[in-house]
Amino acid sequence: MFKLEASSGHARAGVLTTAHGDITTPAFMPVGTQAGVKALDPAEVAATGARMLITNTYHLWLRPGAEVIADLGGLHEFMRWPHAIVTDSGGFQAFSLAQRTKLSEDGFEFASHLDGTRKLLSPEESMRVQGLLGSDIAMQLDVCPPAGTSRLELVRAVERTTRWAERCLKKKNPNQLLFGIIQGGTDVELRLEHAEELAALPLDGLALGGFSVGEPPADMHRAVRQIAPQMDAGRIRYLMGVGTIHDLVVAISSGVDLFDCVMPTRNARNGHVFTSEGRIVIKNSCYRDDPRVLDPACDCVACAGGFSRAYLRHLFQAREILAHRLMSAHNLRVYARLMADARQAILQDRLKEWADGVTGRRADSAEPG
Repeated sequence: MFKLEASSGHARAGVLTTAHGDITTPAFMPVGTQAGVKALDPAEVAATGARMLITNTYHLWLRPGAEVIADLGGLHEFMRWPHAIVTDSGGFQAFSLAQRTKLSEDGFEFASHLDGTRKLLSPEESMRVQGLLGSDIAMQLDVCPPAGTSRLELVRAVERTTRWAERCLKKKNPNQLLFGIIQGGTDVELRLEHAEELAALPLDGLALGGFSVGEPPADMHRAVRQIAPQMDAGRIRYLMGVGTIHDLVVAISSGVDLFDCVMPTRNARNGHVFTSEGRIVIKNSCYRDDPRVLDPACDCVACAGGFSRAYLRHLFQAREILAHRLMSAHNLRVYARLMADARQAILQDRLKEWADGVTGRRADSAEPG
């Protein structure tokens, strides 16, 4: 459950209690879609400061199968990850694999991206699978409309998501927390109505889904600023799948507690590294003989280990997996430190000053000179 400890403006610091430990918030979750954070082992992920990560119901349902994982002791044992785990429900995969998916009141009928086999992911099946996986937090199955969806279709998605939340609650595993997912696109009025509907249900947390699905970032920021402060204050607030550093600062300032995104690890694999002075594109020739570490203010394994930008550029150009490992660890550490710094600023009631400083540096923006 969630306990609020302090606030600064709309921003909040708290503690989320799970079966695998307390999570101090604000918090960022690395993404381990298929039960592994790409390029990193569990100890390396934990060394970045992460104490909770998110995996995916749809992908693990197809491969290796929830029963296989359950027989091997559940996700924690399967992954050798001793900390908290969230399982996404599969709703986002219905959005991202829309051409392979048919929606009905029963659920999503998928044509598997692996072998074309047709399978129905209903709210009940999603909860069954998440129960077998043994995550600490299950997400309800939801309908995630793309940007540009008509208001009529948004309303239908919201109404169906509420009905599915009620169905998920009936199948809730008593050993798991269950979070509801607020939909409604960038329609603030519709989002607030949906937030109120879900808050009336005995859900353990509330998430904002359906952002960063093609809408302009400014529209997302406007909506989050208006919606997050009005979400139920007694439950954790989670913004799903959003993650530039600027996005996170805006959301934290608006009262969001929890985040996940593939950006830190995906960007690292593409040679994009976040630093306190701006973004580095490691393949650029200016780093060919650069002896500096990625960020002297960072204590990650790459920076504390003294690995130079020149060395990391060489590894990246040579397609050595060590480049991905070191830069992924670095980017995740940047995100973990961002959360820790935000929490400290909230506890000291100086969040706006901190946010203005981070936004001024824009650590996710253009490369420093």
